[in-house]
Amino acid sequence: MSKTPPDLAKPAKPTDTFLPISGGRRAKDRLATVIFTVCFMLAVIPLVALLYKVLVSGLPAVLDPAWWTNSLFLVSPSSMAGGVGHAIYGSLVQALVAAVFSIPLGVAAGIMLVEYPESRLARPTTFMVDVLAGVPSVVAAIFIFGVWVSVLKFQLSAFAVSLALVLLMLPLIVRSTEEMLKLVPDELREASYALGVPKWKTIVSIVVPTALSGMISGIFLATARVMGETAPVLILVGYTASFNFNIFQNNMASLPLLIYNQLSNPNEAGQYRIWGAALTLIIIIGLANLLATFAAKALAPKTK
Repeated sequence: MSKTPPDLAKPAKPTDTFLPISGGRRAKDRLATVIFTVCFMLAVIPLVALLYKVLVSGLPAVLDPAWWTNSLFLVSPSSMAGGVGHAIYGSLVQALVAAVFSIPLGVAAGIMLVEYPESRLARPTTFMVDVLAGVPSVVAAIFIFGVWVSVLKFQLSAFAVSLALVLLMLPLIVRSTEEMLKLVPDELREASYALGVPKWKTIVSIVVPTALSGMISGIFLATARVMGETAPVLILVGYTASFNFNIFQNNMASLPLLIYNQLSNPNEAGQYRIWGAALTLIIIIGLANLLATFAAKALAPKTK
């Protein structure tokens, strides 16, 4: 009988094929780690310091329930009384009116760019969205002033502010909608077409519901993004210390505009209102971001 060769009797032990890391490569890796860590700390330190300052200075104001509901009507500049309810109302109304115009236009444009790329409007729409994405807020405010006030002869109002915010929200909504629709697998579209479902019905019943969670999240983030804009409220509407429920006439306060107005107040109450309004704006934007997260999770497609 032939004997099994020694090299086949036992499985060969795996050999370590990885080359040892040289000292130079290890030193470069550590140097890169140190550099990135230092850069991260340099970026985080100002953010943490700013948040700390806003919290310390603004917390006494936001802890007062009257701060959220009252206005500064007939309140002395040196008095700690009153609140920013009128400014909160103005910021929310201006952003919501802008969202009413921006959401249908932005979602429709995003759907066209993804589902109908052969359309003649696709390339001009992409170009205009890119242009709007790079337009500063002050330019959008000046454009609305030139058209709404100078040409059409309407007066300065909160509605004019909302029109400027529309120009700032549109590119954000279009891009977020476009990216979410691109993530929808083509297999879903093809399966729907194979069943004889028309393209428009496939988009409405299959594509959009699948991407809805990401689209809603993008809409919330775009709305929160424009609530802190300062240039439109400085150019297109004046400040008032009381509530104004008419968006087409007279002045209307907002949180950025109230902060700017109180900068000229030399009293301690001025600083109290500035930091309180800043923290209030941060809280509202933070809540909008939380709503975006919850909406994205709630509307995400459920898999069995």
